[in-house]
Amino acid sequence: MNRLGDLERAVMEVLWAEDESLTVREVSRALADRDLAHTTVMTVLDRLAKKGVVARSREGRAWRYRPAASRESYVSELMFDALGQTGDRGAALAAFVRSMSGNEAEALRRALAEIDQPRT
Repeated sequence: MNRLGDLERAVMEVLWAEDESLTVREVSRALADRDLAHTTVMTVLDRLAKKGVVARSREGRAWRYRPAASRESYVSELMFDALGQTGDRGAALAAFVRSMSGNEAEALRRALAEIDQPRT
């Protein structure tokens, strides 16, 4: 999984913030403070679709775009890919855990406890 560039990340933030799919025009409006050309946003969305980061569907003459996965799933994949780049996954995980704040460590403990719970 590739990391997103600055503009791709901005587009994804717009899409992740919405419950429904958006057109290029709607994404452009949400990014109005960046003063981007409509065609620039269209190109970014097309590239994100080709990368599989967004899904698109036709609505009349326009495409509607939505995230292919949640922000959390995307970040999880990035973390998993980064972990795969090390020769010693255990050491990398230990270093990562040592760098966590107390709140982050507690969230990790809760997630691990959920995994250990028997499913009924």
